[in-house]
Formats: sequence, C-alpha cells, structure tokens
Amino acid sequence: MNKPYSILLYYCYTPIADPEAFREEHHLFCLELNMLGRIIVSKEGLNGTVSGLKEDCEKYMQTLKADPRFSNIDFKVDASEEHAFTKLHVRTKAEIVHSGLLHINPNVRTGIHLTPKEFREMKDQQDVVVLDVRSDYEYSLGRFKNAVTLNIENFREFPEKVDELKEKYKDKKILTYCTGGIKCEKASAFLLEQGFENVYQLHGGIIKYGMEAGGEDFEGKCYVFDNRVAVDVNKVNPTVISTCHVCGTNSDRMVNCANPVCNLHVPICEKCGVEMEGACSAECKEHPEKRPYDGTGYYQKELNGYNPLKGFNRRKTKQVTE
Repeated sequence: MNKPYSILLYYCYTPIADPEAFREEHHLFCLELNMLGRIIVSKEGLNGTVSGLKEDCEKYMQTLKADPRFSNIDFKVDASEEHAFTKLHVRTKAEIVHSGLLHINPNVRTGIHLTPKEFREMKDQQDVVVLDVRSDYEYSLGRFKNAVTLNIENFREFPEKVDELKEKYKDKKILTYCTGGIKCEKASAFLLEQGFENVYQLHGGIIKYGMEAGGEDFEGKCYVFDNRVAVDVNKVNPTVISTCHVCGTNSDRMVNCANPVCNLHVPICEKCGVEMEGACSAECKEHPEKRPYDGTGYYQKELNGYNPLKGFNRRKTKQVTE
C-alpha cells in the first residue's frame, strides 16, 4: 500500500547572505506547499525535517535543488501515512546545528565521507573506532554495535569530550556517525583540528545506512525528532538494547512521563505504562497535574490557535489588477 505522505530529513552547509530574508521567502514557500516541520536557516546553511504530501515534497526538493546554493543537498526520504508534525517553524539561528564551533566550515575541511556500504565494510576493522556523536537519550535507544558513546546531553558538549578521546583513540581511524549526518560535519572537522589524522563520517547518517545498507549491526531503534519518536533501522539482525525505566525489561517504547512537570523522555514498557498510568515513578503517578494516559505516552502540544503566519513579516506585494 502506497503511503500518501513523505518525511524529508536534510541539511546543506552553504553560504546564505541574508538569512532573515531567505527565512521569510522559504516560510511562505512551505506554507504554499502545506509543509509542516522544523527548518533552521543560518549564514552557514540550511537544516530541516519536514513532512507533506508526496507531490508537495517532490516540488519542495526540486525547487531547492534548482537553487545553485542547494544543488548538492542530500534528502533522506521516508514514506508516511500522515504528517509527522503539527506545526511549521522556520527560524534563523547562528548555526544550523548548535555546536558552538562557529569558526568551523565543513566545506573547507571535514572528515572523509563514507557511503553506507563503505562504512559497513570498515566499521569492524581492528584499527577503527566507531564514534557516536549524539546525545545520551538518543544512543540509549539505539546505536551501532561496539560504538563508543559520549556522556553528553546535547551536541554543544561534544568539544569538551575530545581530550578524553585523544587519550584513548588518537592513533585510531575514527568513524563518526549521527542521525542524518549533520552533526558529523562539524564533529569530524573539530577532531581533525584537534590533531586526529584519520577521521571519517557516515554520509547520510543512520537513516541512510538503514535505507541503503539494511541497517546491519545497528542495535535498537533510531531516535528521530518528529512525531514518530523512534524508527526501525536494522532489517538484517535487529535487536532491542534499551530497557524499561521502571522495571528494567527490554523495551524500545519511548514515552514522556505523564507528569508534565517531569516530562522525562525514557523507554517504558506497555505493562508498566498501564500500571504507572504513564508516569515514570510513584511520585509522578501521584502528581496533581498528571496527564491522562491514553496508552501511547505521547502528549500532543496544545496548539492554542496556532497560526503559522504569526510573526511572519511578509513583504508587501503590489496588487496587480486587470
């Protein structure tokens, strides 16, 4: 059965002279195509995850690729029964992924890009270290077999961990990976800057590896930043590595704690979800603000009359009448 929607994951490091002007233009274009999702515009490029009807997504991709600035953009495309988002946000920021490494331009120097096939062939070699540059809640749900993980809550903490990596792995070949490839662009460049000599990155990230290499040896599920929360990657030798926050049994069912004050994002099995009414602890179960549990552990944010044009300063256009 053909699914009517597509979910696009993409990024492109390319100079954008006037990010705010581009943001307004791009926001309007997304509205015209009924696209939903999150897009970041910066002087250094574009980063987005969006969803829409297949034909609208095709037009979106064709239009971006027709712009010389984005001609090399690599879209990861997944089919869906529905939109993966409820809102459209197009924002300008200093970086397209927050790292604090503003001086690094991946177009000048970065790790050697490996195709999923090349990554699969290299990852188990004796002189290779496979490095996960994602946050702890992401790799706790799924990661490559024998990958080195970092105790970080967000990517901007990555530079602080490089000295630890130097002590153990400076003379090794470092294969970095992340969800879609964007974090590796600056992570691998920073490793080179800090004296590592053999640095590589999985082009297209975990998502593309699953699509083109069957996801072999990726254990668990891949955390994604849309309403799906987690997606299957491994079609060759799948397994579950995450455990229920409450009882410790294997579970890859990611939920938010029903207590909105806590809102902890962790795996909780179906049995504990029912018994705890969606809460992550006895204290949260008794919290007066606890949300009703519907069995999913996913709580839709209140739209509160959401208007995608709010704060959107569309330039005045001259009305042409016949």
